[in-house]
Amino acid sequence: MKNYRIAFVGLGSIATRHLKNVHAYLGSQGEGCTVDLYRSSLGKPLADDLLPLVNNTYLYADPLPTDRKYDAVFVTNPTSMHYETIKKFCKNTQSFFIEKPVFDSTNVDEAIFEKIKGIKSYVACPLRYNAVLQYVKEHVNLADVICARAISSSYLPDWRSGQDYRQTYSAHKDMGGGVSIDLIHEWDYLTWLFGMPTQCQQIIGKMSNLEIDSDDLAIYIGKNDKTAFELHLDYFGRQTLRTLDLFTAEDTIHCDLIDGTVSYLKSGNVVKLENDRNAFQMREIEHFFDIINNKIDNDSTPEHAYRVLKIAKGEI
Repeated sequence: MKNYRIAFVGLGSIATRHLKNVHAYLGSQGEGCTVDLYRSSLGKPLADDLLPLVNNTYLYADPLPTDRKYDAVFVTNPTSMHYETIKKFCKNTQSFFIEKPVFDSTNVDEAIFEKIKGIKSYVACPLRYNAVLQYVKEHVNLADVICARAISSSYLPDWRSGQDYRQTYSAHKDMGGGVSIDLIHEWDYLTWLFGMPTQCQQIIGKMSNLEIDSDDLAIYIGKNDKTAFELHLDYFGRQTLRTLDLFTAEDTIHCDLIDGTVSYLKSGNVVKLENDRNAFQMREIEHFFDIINNKIDNDSTPEHAYRVLKIAKGEI
C-alpha cells in the first residue's frame, strides 16, 4: 500500500473539502496518506472531524527544514500568498496542487515557471469536471459553435454561511479578491473548450453597494479565429446563475451548470445530468493523482493558468 506524504498550506473551506476528498479517494484505492498542515496561526483548534485527517500542524512562518519532503503540496492559502508558498516549498515537493487562480497578480517574476519546471504542478479547474461541461466537451461539435456566452452571477454575502462577507478574501483586492479572478473558472473552461482569445475587451470595476474594495463586476467580449466569446461575472446577482449558451447554425444550446441540464432550444431535446458538486471535486482529485502518477498528461499547468489570469485581468 502506498502512503503519500502530503502538505496542506491553509485550511479554509475549499481546502477542507480537498483534504476530505484526498483521504476518501486514496482510501478507495487501498492507499493512504500522512498530512502536514501549515497555518498562519496555531491558536485556533481544528474541528473535531478534521483532527483524524491531519498528522502534524506547523506554523507557516517558521523555516522549512530541507529534509522535510512531500509527494504533494496543496497550495490552498489566500491567492496573494500563492507565489511565495510555491517558492518556499518548491525544493521540498515532487508536485503541487495549486488552488485557482494561480496568482493574484501578473506582476510576478516569471522565473518561477523555470524553477518548478521539474515539478508536476497542477492548477485547480474543477468546473471542467462538471457533468454539463464534460457533456459539452464530448458530445457537442465545438467547431460548429459561432459564439459562446457564459455567465456566473451570485450574491457574495450568501457564499459562506455564518461568515461576514466583508471579512473574506473575496471582499479585498489586496488579498486576491475580486470577481474577475475569484470566478476565473469561467475563463478557464472557455479556453479549455475553445482555445485562447486573440482579442478581448472588458469592463471591470466596483458597481454595487456591497461593502468591499474589490471589483464586483467583470464583462468581457473576445474572439479568436474560430469562436467569439461573451462573459458576465458578478458578486451581486440575487438569483444564482451559472450558464453557458452555445450558438450554432443549427441550434442554440443552453447549458445550466447548476441544474445539470443541457437544453437544445430549437429541437426541444433536454439532457439531464447528475448535479453533485462534490462529485466533480472528487473527479479533480482523482485527475491530479493520475497526473502525478504519470497516468495522464498535465492539462492545467501554471503557465496556462497564468495566461488565463492575464485575460481575466484585462491584460490581453
